Amino acid sequence: MSDVSIGHGDWVNYWRDGQRPLEAMHAHLREHVYHRHSHETYSFGVTEEGAQTFSCRGGAHTSATGLVMTFNPDDPHDGRTADGLGFTYRIVHIGPELVGEVLADAAGRESGPLPLFTEPVLDDVRAARAIRRLHHSLTGPADALVRDERLTEAVLALVGHGAGQRISVGAAGGALARARALLVEAGPRPVSPEELAAAAGCSRFALYRGFRAAYGLAPSEYQRQLRLREARRMILRGEGLAEVAAATGFTDQSHLNRWFLRCYGLTPGAFRAGDPSVRSPSA
Repeated sequence: MSDVSIGHGDWVNYWRDGQRPLEAMHAHLREHVYHRHSHETYSFGVTEEGAQTFSCRGGAHTSATGLVMTFNPDDPHDGRTADGLGFTYRIVHIGPELVGEVLADAAGRESGPLPLFTEPVLDDVRAARAIRRLHHSLTGPADALVRDERLTEAVLALVGHGAGQRISVGAAGGALARARALLVEAGPRPVSPEELAAAAGCSRFALYRGFRAAYGLAPSEYQRQLRLREARRMILRGEGLAEVAAATGFTDQSHLNRWFLRCYGLTPGAFRAGDPSVRSPSA
């Protein structure tokens, strides 16, 4: 677990499971503003003090003390304090495959549809309690059995609040799917507007409007998100931060640090420190 001060009284405590797609963060933020970003995971948070405001799924939302936030995988969102006092919150990030395992086990079958949360903010005392209990078990002393029990408790409490069947974003259309596939295949390589439009088979302007409507991010923002995700994977493999920055298309390590902090609320070094099984590379 890593404890990080990010300036102006803002702080972040971060933890990550070394074996499963499971992360937890406890933070107090007053000055820090999250840039619009998304996660590969489901993200469930509870605001403990103050209030935070964010945009997600085409609207503006506020999570005040005691309320629950629900983000689906690839749900673009930002975040900031709702006033000058700041806010404190706990959040857990759970991989969709892990959510699927919990639900399949609870239903007594091998697999089933993944949930789609339609409301970014919930007023649900049971779900808030379950998230807090899971968070405490992840970041504090607890054995594996307790962690699994609280993971199941949290997932079932949240899904029980009216989550529907997950919808594939691929239904947005062939043109947009082709553009998205090109960005995924390109990795850190720069992609020109003309190349992307040619792959989609439409004008640059139509592509921009349609892509943002379908995926919640402009194509350039989507590619930066892909680069950040690859940077996370490389960091977990123990690669040096300067090498990670160069390999993922960032100008230098400082450039990577800035975007990592804007989107995830912690630096790449703090992210690496959150998992004791990831060893820092030798100089």
